[in-house]
Amino acid sequence: MALKLYDLCGRDERLRFSPYCWRVRMALAHKGLEFTTVAWRFLDKKALEFADYDKVPVLCDSDQVVTDSFEIMRYLDKAYPDAPMLGEGASYQRVLLFKYFVERSVTPALFRIIAMDLLAAIHPNDRDYFRKTREARFGCTLEEFHQPEQGKQQLKQVLAPVRDLLRDSAFLDGDAPAGSDYLLFGSMMWAHVVSTQTLVEAGDPVDEWFKRMLSVHGGEASKALTVRDL
Repeated sequence: MALKLYDLCGRDERLRFSPYCWRVRMALAHKGLEFTTVAWRFLDKKALEFADYDKVPVLCDSDQVVTDSFEIMRYLDKAYPDAPMLGEGASYQRVLLFKYFVERSVTPALFRIIAMDLLAAIHPNDRDYFRKTREARFGCTLEEFHQPEQGKQQLKQVLAPVRDLLRDSAFLDGDAPAGSDYLLFGSMMWAHVVSTQTLVEAGDPVDEWFKRMLSVHGGEASKALTVRDL
């Protein structure tokens, strides 16, 4: 049975923008696994009742149901051990640290750049829910939170160590992409899909890395629909 991934979609069902789902999509491509996706929207909670979960990604592998993007990556390494992504022991701890760095430093900077673009990309029926939940989290309106230039400066600062590493390495994990690359790429792809904002300057090592990531695994990510295509 093919693997099935519940994947967040936007105003066009083909618009797939979740940073966490993109982590999993790249992880599945890394493993060379065939999978199908099920388009899911923010308010479609009943569709995930079988998983006892209310958000995506959710991966179904025969009778196995796995939730949370990082847990799915761990599951894939255990169930399909060829081409490991996260490693074990000290290697795993370093990837876990990088996960926290992406979620707590990179993703908030990106959100400040793309907040209103993201709202526009979401299905109209989901926008009130998205606005209410995010404004409660931020303590301000999305319009107030949306500060692209401030976000770009913040992003430039937090990506400084990543930029330094990529001056000497094609990917974060060496000569080929693996877990750390997919963690960062998921967030960068999130912004790339929903916004036309320039996230990093052309020629920046991070920009060159992102272009390489679009082309890996048969160009899996390069095939994605973006707001530029609508």
